[in-house]
Amino acid sequence: PVRGTENGTADAVRGAYDDPMRIVMIAAECEPWAKTGGLGDVVDALARALGEIGRGFGVRAAGGAGVEGVDAPVEVFLPRYRSVPVPGDAVVGHELSVPDPFAGGAGGTSTVRIVEVPADGYRLRLVDHPAAFDRDGFYGDRTGDYPDNAWRFGLFCRSALEALRADGAPVDALHLHDWQAGPAILYRDLFYGEDPILGRTAVTTTVHNLAYHGWVPREAVPQLGLTLSDAVLAWDASGIDLLGASLERAEVANTVSPAFAREALTTQYGMGLERILREKGDRFVGILNGLDTELWDPARDAALAAGYSADDRAGKAACRADLLRRVGFDADDDGPVIGMIGRLDPQKGFDLVAGAAEALVAAGARLIVLGAGDPKIAEPLRASVAAHPRDVTLLERFDRDMARRIYAGSDFFAMPSRFEPCGQGQMIALRYGTPPIVRRTGGLADTVVDADARPADGTGFAFDEATAAGFQAACERAIAFRARGGEAWEALLDRGMAVDFDWRRSSAPRYLATYRRAVELRATGVKAAARAT
Repeated sequence: PVRGTENGTADAVRGAYDDPMRIVMIAAECEPWAKTGGLGDVVDALARALGEIGRGFGVRAAGGAGVEGVDAPVEVFLPRYRSVPVPGDAVVGHELSVPDPFAGGAGGTSTVRIVEVPADGYRLRLVDHPAAFDRDGFYGDRTGDYPDNAWRFGLFCRSALEALRADGAPVDALHLHDWQAGPAILYRDLFYGEDPILGRTAVTTTVHNLAYHGWVPREAVPQLGLTLSDAVLAWDASGIDLLGASLERAEVANTVSPAFAREALTTQYGMGLERILREKGDRFVGILNGLDTELWDPARDAALAAGYSADDRAGKAACRADLLRRVGFDADDDGPVIGMIGRLDPQKGFDLVAGAAEALVAAGARLIVLGAGDPKIAEPLRASVAAHPRDVTLLERFDRDMARRIYAGSDFFAMPSRFEPCGQGQMIALRYGTPPIVRRTGGLADTVVDADARPADGTGFAFDEATAAGFQAACERAIAFRARGGEAWEALLDRGMAVDFDWRRSSAPRYLATYRRAVELRATGVKAAARAT
């Protein structure tokens, strides 16, 4: 199903998989079962893409561990949170006694069930332990993070490893996502180094957001079933940084765009882990996230007032009018509409939008912002809404259908992030014929080409300084470009909708090559450089 691309990615890696691999992912989120942000989207989309192309690249299905009908080349372990819907055809694959420091101290165990769910192209394995995961939130509640998160995700990782041992089939490539999966590599090195199933397992660690480390202070380290005296840890006397430890010890590590991989080596963006990343050398790489082009398709999007495609964009006008009516704006006003969707977080640059709102409204623009998160972040935008209720609106909620309508109905899509490991919003906007206005950082720099700087291949508009003035200037350039219209505007939309971010043709083959490299490094004894005690 995978054909060679213009840069030869698929053809270049196909010959490298003479020996089949068993690939297993451990992640705290996976769409559509559990999602708070882009992590869930990536885990699901990557697993499906690998499942689709896997057999052609020598990925070995592990079988169903006694579960009839479950046979997929990629496995994903996910906590069974309270909100995770479990289909009626799910079955218990294993019931395990897992070491648990909260069950009677040293030597104590808890019973954990592994619920097997046939997913779309991969095998989903839910770690079911109600005391750990039957809670209102994934990571915390209104008062903050759960104080026993180290125990919860330590138990999750230990259960996943024990389930793999119970399967009886060796694991070649273990793919850990963010800090929540970090305990798995500590347990591999401390408890399973000589294990016939897990001893040769090679780890690839992906960091989706360097801002979240999973810090475990000294007093909480026993929640992991570990002590700071364990030589294998060797972090420091104050505790364990789970993300840092996972990046340090993995055979190969990556983040989710080449530009952010370069930025992460600096003190400005490395979030305190830049030394570890620099020391990994060429074993730390950037692999650009892909996009699920079947899930995000304006021609078949049921949430839209009308479908459209790159060949026929007539339906986009209906989507624009529908969006404006839904938010109470004048649908007949041709003034530019700038949409924004994101988590209400300082990272995302909502304050830049609020700071530029007055000038943009004066220029005839209207702003439609959808976001959920820290209510304090929204205060400046609320003030803009109060001052310009017919031109600025703020929808403080998580709304999948409205997000799709904003992608389709806006004239421009704003992503003025202070940093952005990759981002999918700009990719979706391009596919929906909505030129992005982005800050030139991380994955945004990798995916959006400024139309003024490079007229022949531009796809959007970019700015450098993380200021309201910088964002405003980029918006004004975009507005002027649209006002000129004509062939240049249509060509801009054509180029954006033609960009191919499909996981199967680019990113997934690169991950397969990364897994193979990790396996080879593990086999030849080239291991991650752990700190000496």
